[in-house]
Amino acid sequence: MSGKERSSERRILVYSALLTLGFAVSGIVLGNWVGSMVIIFDGAYSLISLALTLLSLLAVTLMARPSSNRFPHGLAALEPIVIAIKAAVILGLVCISIYSAINSVIDGGREIDTSIATLFGLVNVIGCAFGWVMLAKKNKDIGSGLIAAEVKQWQMDTLISVAVLLGFVTAWLMLQTSLSAYAAYADPVMMLLMAGYFIKVPAVMLKDAISELLQMSANKTHREEIKVES
Repeated sequence: MSGKERSSERRILVYSALLTLGFAVSGIVLGNWVGSMVIIFDGAYSLISLALTLLSLLAVTLMARPSSNRFPHGLAALEPIVIAIKAAVILGLVCISIYSAINSVIDGGREIDTSIATLFGLVNVIGCAFGWVMLAKKNKDIGSGLIAAEVKQWQMDTLISVAVLLGFVTAWLMLQTSLSAYAAYADPVMMLLMAGYFIKVPAVMLKDAISELLQMSANKTHREEIKVES
């Protein structure tokens, strides 16, 4: 990747980090205010995404450095390592969320302010979709693995936000009917459904990153064997 492309990659990651920060703060604050586990999860996911984006920025900076005697092939291996870390952390968050949601269902659900939560969900869908489409479009010319991982994060966040919005609308409709007693289960059940579905994304990311690292290791071993034989 050229220096210009590295610079563009860095700018895109900074943009992603700033956008993520806004969603993280608003999600955690509002989630605690309305008492929604799903919104808190969304905010926590954004906060973790921010930390991982900063990690990507560090990786981009290091990868831009020229090769040296210590790293004759540069620091290209950092990319799959960062992606693997991202995937593992997101996977951990999803598993913790599943555990919390199950406990919430056992405890009788959670009552939330569906009107405010629904409005937040709508704003979140629009904002996350914007971030997803924007990063995906910009990465077409660069082809960065790190930005591709960011795109997947924004994709997950967008789909999470859509599920959250639909769930809150459903909960609000239930409150208007004879099923209002079950509305308290909407939040943890949404959490379980989302976590069960989205657990595949970080799992695949982790698998691909590990495969790439193993391939790099195999190639390195092969080169060393050739060097010894010669």
